Amino acid sequence: MIKISRELKAGIAALVILALFYWGFSFLKGRNLFNGGLNSYYTTYKNINGLKKSSAVTMNGFTVGKIIDIRFSDDPEKKGQLVVEFTLEEDVTFSKKSIAKIYSGGLMGGKSLAIIPSYDGETAEPGDYLKGEIESDIFSSITDKLNPLQSKVENVIVNIDSVTHNLNTLLNKQTLDNLNESFENLNLILASLKNTSTSVEVLVQSNQKNLDATFSNIKSTTKNLKTFSDSLAQIKLTEISAKINRTASHLDSITAGIQAGQGTIGLLAKDEDLYNNLEAASKELEELLRDVKEHPKRFVHFSIFGKKERKYEEAEETKEN
Repeated sequence: MIKISRELKAGIAALVILALFYWGFSFLKGRNLFNGGLNSYYTTYKNINGLKKSSAVTMNGFTVGKIIDIRFSDDPEKKGQLVVEFTLEEDVTFSKKSIAKIYSGGLMGGKSLAIIPSYDGETAEPGDYLKGEIESDIFSSITDKLNPLQSKVENVIVNIDSVTHNLNTLLNKQTLDNLNESFENLNLILASLKNTSTSVEVLVQSNQKNLDATFSNIKSTTKNLKTFSDSLAQIKLTEISAKINRTASHLDSITAGIQAGQGTIGLLAKDEDLYNNLEAASKELEELLRDVKEHPKRFVHFSIFGKKERKYEEAEETKEN
């Protein structure tokens, strides 16, 4: 049997203690050395909203890993942002389009990290960065909704204060005295109107019979005027009708006389000889006028010395003929 020295035992015990210490420290940081290799992924946030190391990483509500480190970014373009490193112990796959969202595990619980998987595009590999988002918890949602309401309430309060101040300025002692005086005057006016209304009512009641008689007379007069107007219209229509009848009778008489050959128009209409004589006379008159126009010297004689050149004119006319 090999004898192990005390020093070797102490060295082996020290190594075991160091290994256990390293394993415990790694486990507390989210690394499980007995569960295969580490699959570290990264995401960045401007504010981790209370997320801590060793917080659970879930996918579809199932715990698949832990957060192992939170540190400030060394990238100058992301200065001030926080880099969150987390490992996935389960064999899960998702694309680079997946989202790492910080959410609240409960009303009293801490923050956790959830992988919102997407399977479109290239598959994510350890060392890749996922897009980071923060889910609003119930208190943040209430606060976000109350902030605009608070602003509106503050504005309303300011407006009410301004109105109150203006009202106090307006309702000074002099204004109140003027208002009281105006109300007193209004009461006097209403009282005067009431007295006037009472007087009118008494006057109407005392003269009710006279008013009834007046209205009756007006009604009777209106009826008489209507009757008179109807009678006058009837008389006018009768006179016009009589005149029309007389005119029609005269026209009938004249037409009958013309048909009988009476009067000048009747003779012209009935006597053919008279019509023929008039037509012959008209033709002779037309010939005479034409002769006067063509031979005016036969009918008009004019001499400066008063001599008559009858023979010369007759001879001249003979030559012309």
